[in-house]
Formats: sequence, C-alpha cells, structure tokens
Amino acid sequence: MADLQLMIDAARRAMVNVLELKPTDRVLVVQDPQCWKCSQAFLAAAEAEGCPTTAYVLPEEGRPLKTMPDDMAAMVENQDVVINVMSGSSDEVPFRVEWLNLIEGLGLRIGHSPNIQEDMMDGGPMDVDYGQMVRRAESLMDALEGAVSVHITAPAGSDFSLDMTGRRFVTDVKITEEERGVNLPCGEIYAAPVEDGAEGVVVADGSIGGEGPPPSPVSLTLKAGRVETVHCADEAWQKRITELLDIDDGARVIAELGIGLNPGARLVGFMLEDEKAYRTIHVAFGSNEGMPGGVNVSATHIDYLVTMPTMTARFADGSERVILRDGDILP
Repeated sequence: MADLQLMIDAARRAMVNVLELKPTDRVLVVQDPQCWKCSQAFLAAAEAEGCPTTAYVLPEEGRPLKTMPDDMAAMVENQDVVINVMSGSSDEVPFRVEWLNLIEGLGLRIGHSPNIQEDMMDGGPMDVDYGQMVRRAESLMDALEGAVSVHITAPAGSDFSLDMTGRRFVTDVKITEEERGVNLPCGEIYAAPVEDGAEGVVVADGSIGGEGPPPSPVSLTLKAGRVETVHCADEAWQKRITELLDIDDGARVIAELGIGLNPGARLVGFMLEDEKAYRTIHVAFGSNEGMPGGVNVSATHIDYLVTMPTMTARFADGSERVILRDGDILP
C-alpha cells in the first residue's frame, strides 16, 4: 500500500518543479472516485504549499462521460492551476478533450493525470530528479531541431516515416508560456507531425490509450497521414481499435510523436506511465490542436506505444542522425 505522506511529498515536488506552483496560486483538483487517494495527495500538497484549494468531484452517474457535466465549466472561475485526477477510460476521451480545450483556452496551468495510480506517486515516475529530466529533454530536443522527417523501426514490425517539416518538439517536464498543460507524471518530448505526411506501418506492442496492453500487437497501416487498415490477431481488440478510430473523421489522422525519458517510469499497463518510459516511443491519432503547428480536429486522441524503437532523423541539408537505437537515446 502506498504511503500517503510520500505521495503528498511527490505531488508537491511535481507541482513546484513542473507547474511552478506558488503559495498565491488558487488550485482546483478534479477528483474521481477511482483515483481518490491520489487526488487527496494533490489537495494536501497544494495546501501544504499554502495554496487556496477547491475540489470538484466527477459524478458517478452517466459514466463514461461523453461531455462535461453542466456545473463543471463554472469551477474554473478565478483558478490558476487545475489538476485532473481521473479515470483514463478511452470512452471518456471526448469529455477530457472538451475539458482540456476549455481550461487550456483560459491559459491556466494544468496537471493532467488520467488513470494515475498510487504507486506512480510513491517511488515511481513522480519520485524523480526533475532537473535531470529537464536537461535530458533539452538535449533530445536540440538533437531533433530542424528535422524534416523521422524514420522509425522496431522489433515488433514497425516501419514508418513521419514528415516533421516545420514541426518542433516540446516537452512536458516544465511548464512554459506556450505549453500550459502537462501530464503528471511527466517525462517525454513530443511533436505534432505534418498531418498528411505519415507513411508505413505502426505496430503497437505496448499500451494503447486507456485500453492497456493488447494481447497481440496491433498493426496500423498509414497512408498520407491516415490509418488505412487495422490488424490484430485478437478479433475483439481489432474491433475495439477500429471503433476508436471511427469516432469521427479526424480520429484516424496522425496527431503526435512522443519519446519517453522519465527514469522512474515503468511498463505497467497504464499509458500515463508507459509512454514516459525509456526505450519507448508513442504515436497518437486524433486531436492535436494544442500542439505547436497541429491543426487536426477530433473529439479523440489515442496513443499507441512502440517498444525498443530505432529512430533516424533527416535534416534539410540531406544529413541524417540516429536519435534512438534499440530504444537507447544516443549522445
């Protein structure tokens, strides 16, 4: 059982280091019964920092939520920081996208924690050296500065290319004026690829969105930035992934490329932590309007994890650089 005081300490360090929490900040914590102890840790951490706090409890009726509850939008009035401690169900992605679009549009600082687990806050990916993560993220972003494309392969069968022209990488390890929302736990760099510039095959052998790890790898064939076909040896999973990709017309469009760099992150079956782990990359399809350059509109955003990738970046002058080899970040 996770130690509550250690969870509070981890939450406080994360909010201070990543969200630049100050005692004058007014903090709203969105609570979900499924993540209750974690939400209490965030509330206690904000209070320990001297912040005025407000809690909003998501209703249990009507789950999975497809849209925001009627009284939810009013809760952000006069707030500075919002911490979302909630279920990570794939069926609730449209609700979460709607809520995030609202609070991001208000310029609030956001810690987003769908499906957070207690052990992520007690000895896990929130109990890390944040200064070290910032330095690693900056080094990796420097290496990818100016890349016009990346080619990614992996042992499970991934072999695809993404057009990155004009799309720069950012990180969630430190809040900025431009990037006001981050995951907690954090630990990745990410970018929005050019929406019609994805070609090849992505084979997800790790977690997928809020679904967890598939019983058999899921293969997505990409053409001109869209998922054309889905294949999985497990018919139920193939049907489920197809349903998620058919929520609306934008749900099949490439949205994100991310690289995990949190030294405390493990592969535990929850995307919130898995996508931050070393030796993984993830691609997402759906909404990317909140990322630099992103223009795709969708009610959903689903991540697909690829383990042990090799990534080669190509630059405008024709030069190439291997960024990852078998998952390892190269100097």
